[in-house]
Amino acid sequence: MGSSFFGLDIAISGLYTSQASLNTTAHNIANADREGFCKQYVTTKAGTPLRSYSTYGMVGTGVEAVDILQNRNQYYDIKYWDSNGLNGKYEAKSEYLNNMETYFNEIKGDGFTETFDELFNTISALETDPSNLERRTQLLKVSETFGVYFNYLSDNLKSIQTDINFQLKNHVDRINTLAEEIATITKKINTLETSGLAANDLRDSRALMIDELSGIASVSVEEYNINIDENSFGQVAYVVKIDGQTLVDTYSYNQLVCEPKKELENQNDADGLYHIRWSTDSYGGQSFNMYSDTLGGKLQGLIEIRDGNNYENLYGKTTVKKGDTQVKVTSASINEIAKLNAPETGYITVGSDSYRYTGFTVDIIYDEEKGTTTCEYTFDLEEEIVRDGDYNASVGRSIDFKGVPYYQTQLNEFLRTFANEFNTLHNQGQDVNGEAGLDFFTYKDDVSGAINELTEKKNLTQITTSGSSYYNLTAGNFAVSDKIANDPDKIAAADDISLGVSNSKILEKLYDLKSDVKMFKQGMPSSFLQALIAELAVDVNAEDGFHNNQKNITLTIDNQRMSISGVDLDEEAMDLVKYQNAYNYSAKVISVMNEVFDKLINDMGVI
Repeated sequence: MGSSFFGLDIAISGLYTSQASLNTTAHNIANADREGFCKQYVTTKAGTPLRSYSTYGMVGTGVEAVDILQNRNQYYDIKYWDSNGLNGKYEAKSEYLNNMETYFNEIKGDGFTETFDELFNTISALETDPSNLERRTQLLKVSETFGVYFNYLSDNLKSIQTDINFQLKNHVDRINTLAEEIATITKKINTLETSGLAANDLRDSRALMIDELSGIASVSVEEYNINIDENSFGQVAYVVKIDGQTLVDTYSYNQLVCEPKKELENQNDADGLYHIRWSTDSYGGQSFNMYSDTLGGKLQGLIEIRDGNNYENLYGKTTVKKGDTQVKVTSASINEIAKLNAPETGYITVGSDSYRYTGFTVDIIYDEEKGTTTCEYTFDLEEEIVRDGDYNASVGRSIDFKGVPYYQTQLNEFLRTFANEFNTLHNQGQDVNGEAGLDFFTYKDDVSGAINELTEKKNLTQITTSGSSYYNLTAGNFAVSDKIANDPDKIAAADDISLGVSNSKILEKLYDLKSDVKMFKQGMPSSFLQALIAELAVDVNAEDGFHNNQKNITLTIDNQRMSISGVDLDEEAMDLVKYQNAYNYSAKVISVMNEVFDKLINDMGVI
């Protein structure tokens, strides 16, 4: 049985517990608008009862404040992280696809349409007077503008690729920073909680970091007790993984590294694109699968935009023997030079091995009966093949998204095909001096800027990367031949100049290219680009839709999460009144007990 003053002890326990609840409520109100803050509450239990050794049995001893806990629901955290990863992916793709559409929209407006129409208008004007030097000069100026437009478009696509590359580096750096901070804060949490203290605010900070991390890459978190014994509270292991690989393991963490690729993977890629891997101190330098379908977050969205080729990289079959220094690829995925996007030098993957090649040769095989063309590729290697066998071979990676490389390839296909048809007709004509028509459209050397002459023509049986073929012509280097640009008389207007300077048969054929429905499977040249714009518009609308829907889903999940863990000021106000009343009543008990003891001691004492 307790002492005569036992009632005071009970009242004091209520006073202290109410005070703790009031303080916690005040803390909630003060942090109501702080991002990531989770509502806290005091858990209580009845004090250990005492035996009374009387008929009424056990006597209560008041109340005890057990702990201050967070009102957090792990289920909604996991749902939010998964949803936020998808939202981050769609957000990145939507942003940069809209940037690409902005540049391509000029094709519908004054950019391409006006220039393309003007090109054929000047051809038509020259038809009426082929010997007119002013009109010849005008045709050259418009043709040069036509080339500059595609150079501009290609440069802007490369600029988008470079911007994305910069963003990738920023996100990887942020992942590394978050990993270090999570490991550091986990140590602080364990230090406090193993001594019996609650580290709720530190846990809020760590959870907020995981929220941010989930938008960059897919995240999973595992927390479990370790080193538990009867004399210790034990420590808590906290493991954070991105795409299934460990980023943080309690107090230790791994780091990612961005390093520029040594070679291009697509012919028109910007230089210095980053490859992401674990550092040499993490996983022993093992590969980080940056092309994983489950990578998620902004990383996956940015990588798909930067490197997406819609599975249109070069791949096929090969049979090799140990010691070979060449790889011959058959059953190739690309059988038109106009669509070829493999870089001049780079890496070819044979089975599970990767080899650097210094160039390649393409054998073009025509089947006149079937009307088909197939290509066989022979790659010259820097090193010998290390094992025999039949393998799949590929240059670059197959990525199921229409990103910058895909649209660069489409522009190349358009210009190579159009230039080939234009040049073939121009070659059939004669200039003012009776000389055979030169290639009208060609390409600039990427290093020197000099205009190259195309030495390999339309109906070829073989091309090499060291030669000058339409493979070397891209949207980025497309240009008018400098020999023609410097001498308008070299425009071949006539099929036979001996018939007179008014002969314009070749110009008539060139003008007909504008409406040639056989040049592309889409129809006329303008139809090809219109179809490309429509394709991009569909992709933009799809990603915008995905992003808006996922953003709303993420917001809904966050609202559900906050309905549990967030601070509702109205609820806190009611709690203030509730705990204030509890405090007041505990104080009232003390006041009553004081009167009782005063009566007992002072008024009933024996003199």
